[in-house]
Amino acid sequence: MNNKPAEPTEHPLLEVRNIVKEFPGVRALDGVRLRLNTGEVCALLGENGAGKSTLVKILTGVYQQTAGEILMDGRPLSLHSAQEAWSAGITAIHQETIMFGELSVAENIFMGHHLAGRFGMVDWKTMYARTEELLSRLGIEDFASNTPLKELSVAQRHLVEVAKALSHDTRILIMDEPTASLSQKEVDELFVIVRKLRDEGKAILFISHRFNDIFAISDNFVVFRDGAFAGEGVLKETSEDELVRMMAGRRVEHAHHDRSTVSEESMLQVDQLNHATEFKDISFTLRRGEILGFYGLVGSGRSELMHAIFGLTKPLSGEMHLEGDPFSPETPEDAIIRGLAYVPEDRQHYGAILNMSIRDNITLPSLTSITGGLKLNKGKENEFARRYASKLKVKAHSLQQLVGTLSGGNQQKVVIGKWLGAEPKVIILDEPTKGIDVGAKAMVHNFINELVESGLSVIIVSSELPEVMGLADRIVVMREGLMRATTPTADTTQEDIVALAMGLK
Repeated sequence: MNNKPAEPTEHPLLEVRNIVKEFPGVRALDGVRLRLNTGEVCALLGENGAGKSTLVKILTGVYQQTAGEILMDGRPLSLHSAQEAWSAGITAIHQETIMFGELSVAENIFMGHHLAGRFGMVDWKTMYARTEELLSRLGIEDFASNTPLKELSVAQRHLVEVAKALSHDTRILIMDEPTASLSQKEVDELFVIVRKLRDEGKAILFISHRFNDIFAISDNFVVFRDGAFAGEGVLKETSEDELVRMMAGRRVEHAHHDRSTVSEESMLQVDQLNHATEFKDISFTLRRGEILGFYGLVGSGRSELMHAIFGLTKPLSGEMHLEGDPFSPETPEDAIIRGLAYVPEDRQHYGAILNMSIRDNITLPSLTSITGGLKLNKGKENEFARRYASKLKVKAHSLQQLVGTLSGGNQQKVVIGKWLGAEPKVIILDEPTKGIDVGAKAMVHNFINELVESGLSVIIVSSELPEVMGLADRIVVMREGLMRATTPTADTTQEDIVALAMGLK
């Protein structure tokens, strides 16, 4: 397999020249540039708020630039709608995809551009046959054109998105955080298809915060910082530290667990907790001032266990105690009242209310503490929201900005700030830095360390092993709904943890 970047041609397939994008009072992009060649995977890097999403929206016709130009094959290109971008051969696969679970794979692939037959009627036979051709071209054999989308995994839905892109005769495929919710096995399978598309001559713009994935699949890179161009180059000629420096404009210090605050006092005790289908015989103790990490591959039962602890689902049997007292929440409200908070993995559906402001999201769980009699105290509410938004460095025009208009990483910061503002005794963080850039990760990690040093106890569920190893005092490894080991982080290695999670030891 050829892993070398494509040789430069007289004109790159796509060139972005000095693009500026202004919103009222804000310059989101300030003269950025980018070159993309056929047969190349180019990584677009930058912290949340660096301008990556804004450029993607310009390239897909959602926004129009204020100044600058886009050239394709050396000729100026003007995009005023998604349809015009599709016609030009530019398609994007976003981190949070909008798909239709009740419809078939074929219907999702051709949504918005159904194949028409005689009299303008949908040509179902041709559409399903064309879908089978696309799936075969991508080497997909584990689902068919008539499979309902709701039966597919997250990874399989990403493959449907790739097939949808190819149905538009795509020349340029933009992949925005495509691996954020995938296991390593699913990432590897996706990358087989990405390399196949690259070798067919497609140009791929790959956006990710996961450096392992960037180095595994990308040929070249471009870095944005604060809406401006910060650097570019060949991936194999740079290092992770150099990329971080370009992205952050500073050296990012990573958090490491080195605490003397962990006591022997039990905050949360779980004994023989069982669920009918998701997990079995789960027992552990979370101590005061401790970070307990949960690691396992997708499907290991980690999140399902957290749902039961927080009262989202009901366990079949077993007992729990919080600060020594029996704990059996019937609803999440019961858990919150007792001092337990949960930051879910799916921030868009369960973590934040997207059509409400940053201020209203952050203050929502803490309204009783910031009310003035029977009425909200707006001054206290604004100060409360400002404090936690500032601590997590949420990038926004104002506290009144709707959460749905923020970048994915800034949405996650708002969700974390919302629950930290409630001052819980125990907080469960499920994939807390999913979709967050390296600089923001360091801030979140440092903030978590500050919280446990003040006596808070934390459970962190993460698919990123370096994150678990860097934060947790002890690690629980799960596989197929069972606990395989509980080990002090200092006494184990990444290789041992992965081997346990995969059933190799």
